[in-house]
Amino acid sequence: MTIEREIISKLEQWKEASDRSPLIIQGARQIGKSWVVSEFGRTHYKHTAIFNFDKQKELKSIFEKTKDIKRIIGELELYTDVPLKEEETLIFFDEIQECKAALNTLKYFKEDAPNYHIVAAGSLLGVAINHKSKSEQDANRSSNTFPVGKVSFLQMYPVTFREYLRMSDSKLMEQTEVRLKDLEPLPEILFNKLTEQYRRYQVCGGLPKPCSDMLDGKGTEQIEKDLADLTKSYEYDFTKHIDGKDIPRIKEIWRSIPSQLSRENKKFIFRVVREGARAREYESALDWLVLSGMVYRIYACETPQLPLKHYENTSAFKVYVLDQAILRAMAELPPEAVIAKGSLLKEFKGAAAENFVLASLLAQGFPLPHYWSISGNKAEVDFLIQDGIDVRPVEVKAEENISGQSFKVYQGKYNPKVRVRFSMKNLNINGNILNIPIFLCDWLKPILGFASERMAN
Repeated sequence: MTIEREIISKLEQWKEASDRSPLIIQGARQIGKSWVVSEFGRTHYKHTAIFNFDKQKELKSIFEKTKDIKRIIGELELYTDVPLKEEETLIFFDEIQECKAALNTLKYFKEDAPNYHIVAAGSLLGVAINHKSKSEQDANRSSNTFPVGKVSFLQMYPVTFREYLRMSDSKLMEQTEVRLKDLEPLPEILFNKLTEQYRRYQVCGGLPKPCSDMLDGKGTEQIEKDLADLTKSYEYDFTKHIDGKDIPRIKEIWRSIPSQLSRENKKFIFRVVREGARAREYESALDWLVLSGMVYRIYACETPQLPLKHYENTSAFKVYVLDQAILRAMAELPPEAVIAKGSLLKEFKGAAAENFVLASLLAQGFPLPHYWSISGNKAEVDFLIQDGIDVRPVEVKAEENISGQSFKVYQGKYNPKVRVRFSMKNLNINGNILNIPIFLCDWLKPILGFASERMAN
């Protein structure tokens, strides 16, 4: 099944912008970047020309020998069957991180030929931009510097539960959305149907292949194969754009994440990666994983004030992966272990729920959150998110058990306007606690707006 992606609307805004710049779409591998751009070109332009720098190595020489846009366009036309026309053709540079000269040339499209519509994408773009080999550093190749201020960026994430639900049961989604403004408990039949859809999404996650297979009813055996293949393909990428000494360290960190998150205290500890491991030996390897978009690193913050970044503790952090189903596959857990009710795998189910919420927050456009912790691990709140000028504490519970003292400790110290709790409890407001079923996480922004309106009246 073809999954409609909400990022298409953002591409439409970019296309119609009067001050449009070449657009770079960032995101991890296998989340559908190439498909989205191709589909956007097919539905919004007369022509789409795709140039893949990984598959067509000879393209690099075009950009390395000239910065003249007319000459570049003329040579690119030899590699495509469609005309490269201003305003009418979407020119797509895929895997552009393989050619830094092409990245640099984007600024000349902006300055000298702004009527060409250029989109670029790359799975390891963050790694390539931030990594320079020793030879590049020695040569100081300024001609291939990044085009700062001459390009726009758009971050892409895996398929969200909201996108999944739209494809699986659009009527259910409509029935849900019209009730959110009331902030009243959902009818039992609606709640149960949404729970079932969420459990299915927990199994497949948001990577397009397993997600599509779930929507097509292909069964868990195929989905498990998809996830196993994807996990292996991610590890194969560890050899790209990285110093050889860091490759085994990247693998060690990557493989340690399920065990890191399965502990009650989910703070990332390097000695869990390997006995005797030191932070300075593994920092660049962890940075690679962050830059690749395969993991998210969130820092502790003891003072929940803006700007949160000013108060973060960079020595204390947690690491999550891009998708909760990939996390499950890495842990080699069958679907039943994650979706079954009860105390089975309590810590891991909690980590998977946090992973889901974090991915949802990022896809909605919230800045990368922090988590709140006080000295001695006496109390901890899962996430702190910046919502305009407000800091919202967020607690995540995998099921209906919402016991715990940390939220109360936070309330006593800071008395926030709104506290957000995700669980499998129904939607309601209790004092300043906004209880939201975890499957409604993708609707947090409008729900917060409705809650603010009610509390102001």
